[in-house]
Amino acid sequence: MISTASAVGIALVALGLVLTPGPNMIYLVSRSITQGRRAGLVSLVGVAIGFGVYLAAATAGVASVFATVPVAYEVLKVAGAGYLLFLAWQAVRPGGTAVFAPKELPVDTPRRLLVMGLVTNLLNPKIAVLYVALLPQFVDPARGSVAAQSLVLGSIQIAVALTVNALIVLSAGALAAFLGGRPAWLRTQRWVMGGVLGALAVRLLADRTRAAP
Repeated sequence: MISTASAVGIALVALGLVLTPGPNMIYLVSRSITQGRRAGLVSLVGVAIGFGVYLAAATAGVASVFATVPVAYEVLKVAGAGYLLFLAWQAVRPGGTAVFAPKELPVDTPRRLLVMGLVTNLLNPKIAVLYVALLPQFVDPARGSVAAQSLVLGSIQIAVALTVNALIVLSAGALAAFLGGRPAWLRTQRWVMGGVLGALAVRLLADRTRAAP
């Protein structure tokens, strides 16, 4: 099964991505502030379903890619590292998005909240690239079933993402008030996350592990 290094690696990638502002975070924060914690949590259920869809597709697709095109590992590694570097730049560039100063949203029914959470996640390019280009970096065919490893790694990513997003939903109002008057804290968060993502990108590019024996 997966190694400890792979488990820790995907957890760090998941943490870096979930703490980097993106469509999911912006939507959940906006919804939680404008309609309350319950609405934010219902929206998060929709996001969770979206993760499940991506995981099911990745578990089936990644196995076939590795089995038929081993060189795809190198392509995915470069693509994943490049995307991490892009996210690192997005985190530290001047004029980045202020997540905790969200736009107002209309009040929606629980059903619509769930659907919008699902759609937001399915259309989130950050999550798509995570499952297509980043998750495969932590799969080692020599350790057994690629599909099983993908399932475990994806489950770790989902657990990290949902835990952090739930905490953000529950504390969105307080965080918005706290950070609103402390721009230095926001800058520090952006630079720390940018540094983590950049370091992960360098690690992927330096990794000489092959996708196939």
